[in-house]
Amino acid sequence: MLGDSTARDRTIARARLRFLENTEPPAGVVPEGIRNSWQRSKYLGIGTDELVVPYQPEYNRESRLVRASTPVLDRLEQALAGSDACVIVTDRKGWVRDRRVGEKRLSAHLDRVHLAPGFNYAEQFVGTNGIGVALEERRPNVVQGTEHFNERLQNVSCAASPIRNSVTGRVEGAVNLTCWNGPARMLMAALVQEAAADIERVLYESSSSHQRALLEAFQQVTHYGDRPVLCLGQDLVLANSAATARLTGDDHRLLHEAAAELGHAPRVRKEVRLSGGGTVLMRCRQVDSPAGAAGYLLELSFPDRSTGLALPRTGPRTGPRSRAEREATRPWPLPGLAGTDPAWNTVSRMVARCARERTPLLLHGEPGTGKTALARAALALTGAASAPTVVDAPADDGTDLAAALLAAPAGPDRALVLRRVEAVPAGQGPAVARALDAAAARGTWIVGTLQGSPDVPEPLRNCFVEAAAVPALRHRLADLPALVECLLRRIGAGVACAPEVLPLLRRQDWPGNVRELDLALRRAAAGRRTYRIEPRDLPPSLHSAGGRSLSPWEASERDTLVQALLAAEGNKLLAAQRLGISRTTIYRKMRAYGITLPGGR
Repeated sequence: MLGDSTARDRTIARARLRFLENTEPPAGVVPEGIRNSWQRSKYLGIGTDELVVPYQPEYNRESRLVRASTPVLDRLEQALAGSDACVIVTDRKGWVRDRRVGEKRLSAHLDRVHLAPGFNYAEQFVGTNGIGVALEERRPNVVQGTEHFNERLQNVSCAASPIRNSVTGRVEGAVNLTCWNGPARMLMAALVQEAAADIERVLYESSSSHQRALLEAFQQVTHYGDRPVLCLGQDLVLANSAATARLTGDDHRLLHEAAAELGHAPRVRKEVRLSGGGTVLMRCRQVDSPAGAAGYLLELSFPDRSTGLALPRTGPRTGPRSRAEREATRPWPLPGLAGTDPAWNTVSRMVARCARERTPLLLHGEPGTGKTALARAALALTGAASAPTVVDAPADDGTDLAAALLAAPAGPDRALVLRRVEAVPAGQGPAVARALDAAAARGTWIVGTLQGSPDVPEPLRNCFVEAAAVPALRHRLADLPALVECLLRRIGAGVACAPEVLPLLRRQDWPGNVRELDLALRRAAAGRRTYRIEPRDLPPSLHSAGGRSLSPWEASERDTLVQALLAAEGNKLLAAQRLGISRTTIYRKMRAYGITLPGGR
């Protein structure tokens, strides 16, 4: 066996040299994951004989990850005492946070290659290595000897597995097992995945403790009065109605970052700029639990628009809300659209006002969020008989975009939507701006859409008076039931979803937003076996909550596994028999792809 291993190392080493000389390794010689990592490392310009590793001497040695991993590493340290093995834990960015080594010789070698607490072993700095590949591809892997991109790491082998938060599905870090090259290296993968599972279990238990502490702190504060209060933890966001009506998911992130700077400073107030451009005055208190820091309790004061001053409320409300306050928080449904999320409510109101007043408007946000649909619905609300004319900004392929805009119907009951303003060719910018101004002069409502942040090409900046951000679907998941109902009505009368479907939909990040949700529901409805959509009708990808992009081969494997499990009604043993694999492999693959099925056994 040792001879076979040595021969393999030599084969991999020759393939690596050919790869560095711009020759692709022969198919089947180098594992696909290693080859992909070599390509990324080469693209990043990683050195092959020198290690330049970032160092961060100051870090939080009492973080949740470190606390959760300590008992697991303590146990492994005893088991590995005297052996030529080392176990390491890193955070999600590759910073080494703890290391336990079985023998002094290996410890000295790891110090020489900077695989020690405070250093960063992400792939972007070190090239192909167990930690870097596990974090980059978000799955367990083994990197053996000569598979390392850097030659200084080739006398060791390592296995690593990502550590996931079982509540959010987010990768929190990685656990890595390193040893000298030898026969035992093939046994490392199972041990490191077991260690990752143990740390994940401790993280889950501490998460529950954190959630209880946050809930208790939130209830104590909100019991008195109705001032805006927000509780932010790693896996939990609690907000009363006064805060919910004024904040979006992006605001939560900004406030969390500001709170982390204040920590234990309950008397200090800080002004924070929100995603919509407004500000809020925040007072922060860190909430602790028996398992450590649980999160932050924020008491908020929003500025009064008439005076510009923040007016915190110190007691219960003595009278009813004003008409203006009631109107600001009342849902604002546009024809054919759905949702009551505060951020969606705000942008819907702005779009409706701009349509009514014919104010040129720029809508920015991720693809598929419904920017064009908002413009179409707002125009319909004004009583216009015609739909907007939509013109897509092309790539710089010679198309005369200004001529296309000038040819569009114009007038007081018309709207012109220029999609993907950021793609307007630089040479056509001035002519496009003149065409938009000419249409606006004839009473046409001008709307531009932009993917991402509102960074408008210079010649077009004066074409738009107002701008609004359209929230991503993952930031308004409370609207999901209403959105699903609305989209199903478009598909056809009588189409409904089983109750078990919505939890599966809530688990997704929806990078394609409402457009992706619509496509998934249409596919499920087309293939449904009963009058309603069941979990088995959903695309296989929606039964997986993995936090990374899959290669075509991985996506195919995941889909095959999900389809086999659905056909076996969740019976893993039966699915394994039909696929010709072991039930252990079924469990391992389900874990790797984040697959969950209701009623499985």
